[in-house]
Amino acid sequence: MSGEGAPPGVRQAASLLLLRDGDAGLEVLMLRRAQRAGDPWSGAAVFPGGALDLRDREAHAHVRGPSDEEASRRLGVAAGGLDYFVAALRESFEEVGLLLAAPQPLGAQAAALQAWRTRLQSGAASIAELCAAEQLQLDAASLAYYSHWLTPPGVRRRFDTRFFAALAPAGQQAVADYGEAVELMWLTPRAALDPARALELLPVTRRTLQELARFARAGDAFGEARLRSDIARTMPRRAASARGTPRVVLPDELAYAEVARLDPEGRGDACADLVAGRAVRLAASVLRVTAPNPGPMTGPGTNSYLVGDGRAWTAIDPGPASPEHVQALIAAAAPGRIERILVTHTHRDHSPGARLLAQATGAPVYGRRAAHPQWQDEDFQPERELAEGERIAAASGATLRVLHTPGHASNHLCYLLEEDRLLFTGDHVMQGSTVVINPPDGDMAAYLRALERLLELDLEWLAPGHGFLVARPHDVLRALIAHRLRREAKTAGALEHAGSATLDELLPRVYDDAPPALHGLARRSLHAHLIKLAGEGRVREEAGRWRWRG
Repeated sequence: MSGEGAPPGVRQAASLLLLRDGDAGLEVLMLRRAQRAGDPWSGAAVFPGGALDLRDREAHAHVRGPSDEEASRRLGVAAGGLDYFVAALRESFEEVGLLLAAPQPLGAQAAALQAWRTRLQSGAASIAELCAAEQLQLDAASLAYYSHWLTPPGVRRRFDTRFFAALAPAGQQAVADYGEAVELMWLTPRAALDPARALELLPVTRRTLQELARFARAGDAFGEARLRSDIARTMPRRAASARGTPRVVLPDELAYAEVARLDPEGRGDACADLVAGRAVRLAASVLRVTAPNPGPMTGPGTNSYLVGDGRAWTAIDPGPASPEHVQALIAAAAPGRIERILVTHTHRDHSPGARLLAQATGAPVYGRRAAHPQWQDEDFQPERELAEGERIAAASGATLRVLHTPGHASNHLCYLLEEDRLLFTGDHVMQGSTVVINPPDGDMAAYLRALERLLELDLEWLAPGHGFLVARPHDVLRALIAHRLRREAKTAGALEHAGSATLDELLPRVYDDAPPALHGLARRSLHAHLIKLAGEGRVREEAGRWRWRG
C-alpha cells in the first residue's frame, strides 16, 4: 500500500471532499477534530479521512468501479491503488456517517448501518464484512481523484494522502461520530475561509477551499475534478517568517525552492521572507544580503551577494547608495574583508552602492559602462571593464566566470560560480516576473539571444537580483523565451490586423492580459518588440506609426 516515492515511515492515507448544493451554492462537508494531547491537528477543521487499514484490501471484491490495476495506474503506484478509494469511502462512513455504496443505503437500511460505525471504528469489523453482510458494493466509481499531498519533512507524524471528490449521497444524513469528529459543518468554501469564522485550517485544507471557491455549483467542481490528470504530489515545507514564527511554504510560493535547499530535513529554520540587512548563507561560499529598497520595480529589495571563503570576499551588486546597506555588507563579510566589487549593470538599484562600498573598503569596482545614459547610474566608473569569458578567483574553490548578457541593459553581465553551477543573474532573469526591456539601452533581440546562450551552460541554480534562489534554471529560461515569443507573436498579429497603429493604440491589444497599472512599463517592452520586428523587416515605423510589412 505504499505510494511510489513515499519516504520510509510515512503513513498512507485518503480523504474525501463531499460536495453538495446549498442555498448559497456549493458546500463542502468539514469536521472539527477532537482536542487530543499529542495530536498536532487537534481542533483543526478538516475533510473526512484517515490512514489506510490493512483490511481495506479485503474489500476489493466489494467495489463497484475501477480494478486495483486501474486505480493504481490512476494514482501512480505499483499496486494497492484501490486501497485508497476504499479507505476514503470507509473513513467517510466512520467519521461522518455517509456511505457511498450501491445500492445506495436509504431509509431504514441507512439507519441500521449506523450500528456498523462503532464496530469499524473499534476494529471489531472491517468494511469488507459490512459489505458482505449488507450485500453492498462500495461506489468507487463515484469518486474523482482530486489531489495528492505529503506532510512536510520534520513533522513527527507524516502522511502521504490522496484526496478524492464526490457528490454527497442524497437521502443520507451526516452525523458526527463524536470521536474523531466533534462537529460537522456544511460550508461554502468562502464561508470556511472567512477569518471571522476563525477555523483552524491546515495548508492543504486552505488551498483546497481556495480552489473550490471558484465554483458556484457542486456539479461544476466535481466535473472539473473528473477531468484532472497527471496529479503531482504536493509537499509543503516548514519555514520561519521574518519574525521567526513558524510558517508553511507551498511549492508555488517563491521561497519554496530555497527553503528546500537550505533546510531539506525540515528543521523549520530557513526564512521564507527576504529581510533587509540579514545575511543568509546560500552555499558554502555564498552569502546574500538584501538592500532596504523594496518597491514596485525592486520587489522585496535588491540582492547583494558575497562570494568567498570567510577571509576574502567578492561583492556582487552593492545595490543603491544606502550607507545602511553598505554597513550590512561589511558586517556580513566580517571578520573577512571585501576585496573586489562586481556590478551586473548600472541601473540605479544595483550599482550606486559600489561607490560607497569602495570608499569604505578600498576594494576596486569592476563592471561595464552603459551605451546609453537614460535610467543609468551616470557616476559609475569601473576601475576595469570586464569582458566575456573572464574568470575571477573569488577564493579557493570559488571561481566566477563573466558572461556578457545584453538585453535588459547593454552592459548587463551575469556571473557564473562554476563550482556550484550557480548563476548570479542580476536583472537578466527575475523571479516570478519578466524584466522590462527599455530601448534604446534595452534590446529585445539581444535579450533573447542571451537567454538562448545561457541554455548552453551547465546550471543548477539562479541567484537573481530580486527574490529567492531559483531552481530548474533551464526550465525557467525556456519559459522566459516562450513568453517573449508569444508576446512578439501577439504584437505581430495585432499590427497585421490593424495594418498600422501607434504604440499607444497597440498597447491595450497586446497587453490586454496585464493590469492597466502596468501598461506604462509594458509600453517600453512593446517598443522593444517592435524594434526587433523592424530589424527583421516585418514592420516599419513612419512618423510614429508602425506599419505591417509581413
